[in-house]
Amino acid sequence: MKRNLMSLLLVFVLVISGTFSVFAGGQEEEKQTLTIYAGMLEEHAALAASEFEKATGIETNFVRMSGGEILARIRAEKDNPQASVWYGGGSLTFIEADNMGLLEHYASPTAAVIPDKFKPGNDSWTGIYSGYLGFEADQEWLDEAGAPMPQSWEDLLDPIYKDEIVFAHPGSSSTAYNVLVTMLQIKGEEAGWDYLQKLNENVRQYTKSGSGGGRMIQLHECGISIGYMHDAIAFKREGYDHITFTTPSEGTGYEIGAVGIIKGAPELEAAKKFVDWCLTPEAQELGQTVNALQFLTNPNANPPVEVLQLKDTVLIEQDDVWAGENRSAFLEKFNMLTKTTPPTK
Repeated sequence: MKRNLMSLLLVFVLVISGTFSVFAGGQEEEKQTLTIYAGMLEEHAALAASEFEKATGIETNFVRMSGGEILARIRAEKDNPQASVWYGGGSLTFIEADNMGLLEHYASPTAAVIPDKFKPGNDSWTGIYSGYLGFEADQEWLDEAGAPMPQSWEDLLDPIYKDEIVFAHPGSSSTAYNVLVTMLQIKGEEAGWDYLQKLNENVRQYTKSGSGGGRMIQLHECGISIGYMHDAIAFKREGYDHITFTTPSEGTGYEIGAVGIIKGAPELEAAKKFVDWCLTPEAQELGQTVNALQFLTNPNANPPVEVLQLKDTVLIEQDDVWAGENRSAFLEKFNMLTKTTPPTK
């Protein structure tokens, strides 16, 4: 009887041990996951997440927000990060985030081929694309109003455009913050702030995202917008032939769309793999298949043919470090001078 009882106990122990072994093995083989905050076109982010998951087997999810929203989110979550990668959106906001200690510094081996002008020098982020600021307009509205297509920043102050200009708020959009600092750099701070106050008098609405004004032009809801030219080209590719665009004669600012790892990333190894992957030519070329038509930072990647028409655009000598370090102070002053706040919708 005792021998039978001991045998039963031995079998029980072996079964339990085997169960724990399987459980432990299951834990080791548990599928990796990755959560991304995306500051780019939703279609682009969705495709990148899907293709990265196919390439690596890492289950990948994303939340699409504007650049200012992402910065606010990771700042609020700094003690308990809910995402691991910040993917897309202007580098000026990444610079401010790094100054706040919100980004990991990761030297991706894939980043070695990316030109230095698209990297900050401390591995806090890496450029993945670039785009130029300019003007978009509804040609049908221009014709009806007898208004010329603006050719310069000064032209936007013409009373004929009053209540027809719509573009993003710099507090919520990295696109619009680039507009703000572009004016301060072209004109100098005193004259730049004076210009922005005068421009505000012609602005009907500040949208939440950088492409919001262009979307309103698509629907004939406004006459003029300021945004990135690759968005305007994408809108025309979608069949909105009434959209026309140009870059300002005085010169214009540009964005470097970036990728970085959020400080304290809960999925750090998966995040590193994503950064390595998204800097490759194949990953960078994905965007143009979903109308994300920017210049690309990997010299081995082929940019969309349509953006080559912008290659002779006059660009300013842009000081991204200065712009990133002063973002909070400049936004506070903009809100005060224009008596506006970032929209929530």
